[in-house]
Amino acid sequence: MFNHITQNILNALASGEFCSGEQLGEANNISRAAIGKHIQALQKLGLDIYSVTGKGHRLSVPIELLNSEAISHAALSSLAAPIKVKTVIDSTNNWIKEAIAAGELVNSPSGTTIFSEAQTQGRGRRGKQWVSPLGASLYFSTHWRFEQGISATTGLSLVVGIAIVEALTELGIPNLGLKWPNDVYYQGRKLAGILVELEGQGVDSCDIIIGVGINVHLPDAVTKEIDQPYADINEVGLSLSRNHIAGRILSHLKQLLTEFESCGFNAFVDRWHQYDCFINQHVQLQMGQRQVKGIAKGVDAQGGLLLEVEQQVQSFFGGEISLRKISS
Repeated sequence: MFNHITQNILNALASGEFCSGEQLGEANNISRAAIGKHIQALQKLGLDIYSVTGKGHRLSVPIELLNSEAISHAALSSLAAPIKVKTVIDSTNNWIKEAIAAGELVNSPSGTTIFSEAQTQGRGRRGKQWVSPLGASLYFSTHWRFEQGISATTGLSLVVGIAIVEALTELGIPNLGLKWPNDVYYQGRKLAGILVELEGQGVDSCDIIIGVGINVHLPDAVTKEIDQPYADINEVGLSLSRNHIAGRILSHLKQLLTEFESCGFNAFVDRWHQYDCFINQHVQLQMGQRQVKGIAKGVDAQGGLLLEVEQQVQSFFGGEISLRKISS
């Protein structure tokens, strides 16, 4: 259950101050018992809300709700394409897919972006769940139309990773790196993930959906659902606005995607190597039932992973490839 009343309660609680059930009930013309059901709905979405007799309900940590105008204001230049914010949806990538299918983006410039405070069906690569508690992170998807077709998108996820790292570095976050092909790391742990999907391919053009999830301040209650070492921006010790982070990332993303359209991935190889946290490390690729062990040697001009296997360098692309660092 999430409706306009739930949204009103969320807006009231966001500041972190106590809100009594009586006040919330009067403001929304419902009973205190009904308020309790909306509180439970918010808790199921990952909000840590506690109640104190005589005082009411309160968030354990205040949250800054996302706002499209604030995101646009934080951008370094005009983003041109629309920015939308939803509180709860199944998946931001699905939202873009549905908009493409409905023809809603035909006349929109590339860069239309949807943010959600929470996702009920957030996805990572290989269909894995992306834990998406309300107000704790950034979940967004951007639509980009490539007029030269799918062949012009080779290496795209790597460019998106570079854009995120450079935006966050500019905001003062140190020790960032990239894991091929679509993860951003902080001190060796996953901070952000990227899911690029093809949709609506035409004869001469294709629509690409770029999904991004960035951990900002994950609550303890949901971290047990994460099955790998993770990091969030909060642990860096900087007080950064989510709207500000979002605006800066979209600025870098627009700039790099525009450059990528003109020059291809070859123009980004050196920048990728600058952030590659696996280069010259012993790694293992998991490709279905097949395992390949070797030494990571960066990427080639098409964005393929270069791996030295028995003193010969081979290039690997996409598919169900999982990269793991191993001891030498």
